[in-house]
This record gives sequence, structure tokens and C-alpha cells, in this order.
Amino acid sequence: MSVSPLSVGLDYGTNSCRGIVVDTSNGALLATHVFNYPHGEKGILLDKKDHLCARQHPQDYADAFDTIMLELIAHLKKKKIALPRICGIGVDTTGSTPLPVDKNNTPLAYLPAFKNNLNAMAWLWKDHTSTHEALEITALGRKMRPAYLALCGTTYSSEWFWSKILRCAKIDPKVYAAAHSWVECCDWVTSYACGIINPHQIKRSICAAGHKALYHDSWGGYPDAEFLTMLSPQLSVLRKKLPQKAFASNECAGYLSDALRKKFGLHHTIPVAVGGFDAHCGAVGSGVGPGTIVKIIGTSTCDIGVSANTIGSLPGVCGVVPESVIPKMTGIEAGQSAVGDILNWFVEHVCKQDASYHATLTRAAQKLTPGQSGLMALDWNNGNRTVLVDAELTGLMIGQTLHTTQAELYRALIEATAFGAKKIIDRIKEHGIPVKKIIACGGISQKNALFMQIYADILGIPIEIAASEQTCALGSAIFGALVANVFTSAGNAQKSMVPKSVISYTPNKENTKTYAELYKIYTLLHDSFGTNQPKNSLFSCMKSLLSIKKKALT
Repeated sequence: MSVSPLSVGLDYGTNSCRGIVVDTSNGALLATHVFNYPHGEKGILLDKKDHLCARQHPQDYADAFDTIMLELIAHLKKKKIALPRICGIGVDTTGSTPLPVDKNNTPLAYLPAFKNNLNAMAWLWKDHTSTHEALEITALGRKMRPAYLALCGTTYSSEWFWSKILRCAKIDPKVYAAAHSWVECCDWVTSYACGIINPHQIKRSICAAGHKALYHDSWGGYPDAEFLTMLSPQLSVLRKKLPQKAFASNECAGYLSDALRKKFGLHHTIPVAVGGFDAHCGAVGSGVGPGTIVKIIGTSTCDIGVSANTIGSLPGVCGVVPESVIPKMTGIEAGQSAVGDILNWFVEHVCKQDASYHATLTRAAQKLTPGQSGLMALDWNNGNRTVLVDAELTGLMIGQTLHTTQAELYRALIEATAFGAKKIIDRIKEHGIPVKKIIACGGISQKNALFMQIYADILGIPIEIAASEQTCALGSAIFGALVANVFTSAGNAQKSMVPKSVISYTPNKENTKTYAELYKIYTLLHDSFGTNQPKNSLFSCMKSLLSIKKKALT
């Protein structure tokens, strides 16, 4: 009797890395392990002088890979599962999270001269220190290379590759001069796994390059030297060190190095897939396809879709990139900079409670009806990623009275994130891309039924919950299976490895009707505070909220 191959998926998140081993014949989870990053505050290196700073130590990435692989293998041995069944490895990470490396692909953070220098670390996706650099890139792009911006929502973000590198060039010339190249986290992890010591030999991810670094085959890959020189001559020097080609995650980045195979006790060749971003792999592991949007809901959210057609500009949407999600399809990415982070902020910093207080507030908020609180919030506590693309926007709450409760505020914050999600879905649909189904994944979707029902009511679309709790790692494992030639296409791999959803949320028609009224108020606030050309006066907002509140209480 033949046995099916096993695939490994590693999901590098914001605070930890999770690894899984799955059976490629049915997606069954055979082993899992979580590695919490030891450096900094929950894995994040902060700067007390700058709240926009968020860095990570790349040593955590290497240690996570080694520890997780050893633990997964130990689990398999305990179950008496033959190790040669491991056929491939896939990796996903946060992004854009670039790190500077020397000519030997060694992170500068490893070197004594830079061991305490935050600028030599990995610049985590949620680092917003390069806001002004993003504005510079956007302004020059609109003037000089509008095509560059057309495929990334017309506005470049401070969360992305070139903004962060330009910022480093300005504020820390020593780090910038010592960097032979800059490598996205997903590309560096695969290069580490494969033992690649020459940055020029790294197969760069089209997911990372296309969505965050202005890469597109139609203009020869990364931005041209003339454009980059106008931003900074140093960037044009870096451009010469970047490859002409980026690759989809069904391509092989290399093979697990001899040193790591020896360390793990493996004696067969194992291909490693080109890396990708967590949300994109999570969408694959959730069952994304044409007409389906996958919402990865966590500390932030990412909305991922695909289209079999070529897509032009989607203003305000983070990117439309060929093959960034599924090979031979165009990937669509949007998202919100803070969702779970907003709720955590409210519980920990405002209510001064621990994480268990979420359940208390949820139970109380569940007793409220839409509009009953008279509150409306804007979900910009960490800026707006889509559709306004402005990291300097901040949160807002209106409608408070002397009787406003914590539960009412908590529910209003959930509703605000759902209204923000609706803005994204509306923008996608406005440009002729159908959205027939939504699949949600991530911790919140699995744990908070109230949250998901509010989303279904506000979006007015049924929401399925991904059956796997490890969709990002599962998506990476799917690519591990693809580079091992277990399947001929991502679609076939999904049919075999992605479990079918058994939980769904159907919109409550009455709630959807009330939320449609509230959405008008959200839109007025959104447009008034989020753009420099407000269409209407804000005078009506508080009065409209009171009117809806009275209806909800009768």
C-alpha cells in the first residue's frame, strides 16, 4: 500500500512563527509547533522616541525555522511516520518586511557593529517611519511614472519596500552603505533554508516584489534606474543588485541545505518553494478563487482575491499583480492596518484589562442592537491602508454620552472595522470584479461569532469560515507540494488539501437595513476626515446617530 507525500508549511507572523506538516492527499494536520519570537516586545523591537517604529531581529527567523523543523520531525518520529515522506517546504512571512544584508547574505543585525542598531534590523510591515518617503515616491510616480502607481492603488505606502529603504538611506548612511542588498523576509527565509550565501542568487518572490516593490514584467521588473535616481542616487545603486526576474510560489527556490538536512536528521532532497506573503498564502489555504474574496482577520486584515483576467488600475487597492496568489491568475490585495489591534488597544490600554476581558465585552455587546449605542467610529488607529492609503490618519469616536458603556464602545469599534471592510469590497465591485462569496480566516473569525455576524450584516454577503485554523501555513504547504510535483496546479492542490467550511454567517436583513443607514454616516466621516475635499457638512452626523438610536430603542 502506497503512502501519500507530506508537505511542510511555515507561517512567519508578526509575533510568532507556526509550522505544520500536512498529508497532501487530504490536508490532514499531522504535526504543528509554534515559536514565539524572543527579541523585543512580543517579537517587535520598538523605539520609545518614535511610536511609528517596528523592527524585528532576523535571528528570530532563523531560530524559528530550526526549532520548528526539529519539533515537527520529533512529532513525526513519535507517531512513527517515515521522514522520507516529507516532499517539500513552503514559507510565508509578513510583508513588506525588508532587511539589509552584506555580500554574504548575512543580516547586518548579526554583525557586532550593528547589533544594537534598529535600522540594521528587519523593518517590519507595520513600521510607519517612512511616511514622508512614501509621499515622495507617490509624488514622483504620478509625475514621472504613473504606470508604476496604477497597479498599486495609485498611492505608495510607508509599509512598503522602497519607502523603508529610502528612509534608511536618509537617516543612517552607515547602515545603508554596509548593506550590499535588501531582501524581503520571505526571500531571506527561503535563502536561509537553502543555504544561499550570495544575495544575487536568491529567487525573489513576485508576491513581495509586485505588491510592495513596484515590480512588473511589462516595465522590466523593478523600477528603472532613472526613476530611483530621482529619489536618491543610492537607490539606483541598489537597483543594479536586484534581479531582473521575480517568481511565483510554485517555483522552486532551491533545496534544503546539506547543513540543515544533517541538523534535522533528514537524508533525502527536499525542494523549498519561493516564499510569499502570509495573507496571500492564507487565501490559497482558504480556497480563494475567481469571485471569492478571502479576508484574513488578525491584528490587521488583508483582503485577497484573484481574477482570470488582466486587471488595470484599482484606485486605493494595494495591488493587482499577476501570479502573486495563484499561478496564471491576477492577484488582488487590499486590507486594513488595524483590526484586532484596535480591540486589543481598547481592552489593554483603555479598559486596563487582560485578554480574557474580550469575552466579557463580547457578551455584553451581543445584547446590543445595531444603532442602539448612538456611536460611530473610524477604524484608523494605525492609519488607513485601503482605500485612502494614508498612514497618518487616526482613529475617531463620536456619539459618546455620560451613559456610554465599555461594551457599546467595543461594539462600535467592531462595527467601524466592518464598515472599513465594506469600503474595500465596494471599491473592488465598482471596478467590475464580482464578489459572490467571502471566506474569513484568522483567529478572530474562529473565536468571535458576534464579530463575524456583524461583518455579515454590514457587508450583506454570507461569510464562510475557513475550516483550517492554519490557513497561511496550509497555503505554504500547498506550494511545498507543488514544487515537489505532487500536483499539476494550485487548483488541484486546493481540492485535495483545503478542508470544506462547515461554519457560515448569513446576513440578518433587519440588521443590514439599519447598518445601511449607519454606513452613510461612516461614509460621510470617512470622506470628510480622509480626503481634502469633503463633500458634505459634518453637522448631521451626531443628529443622525441620535435618530437611529431612538429607532433602535423603540
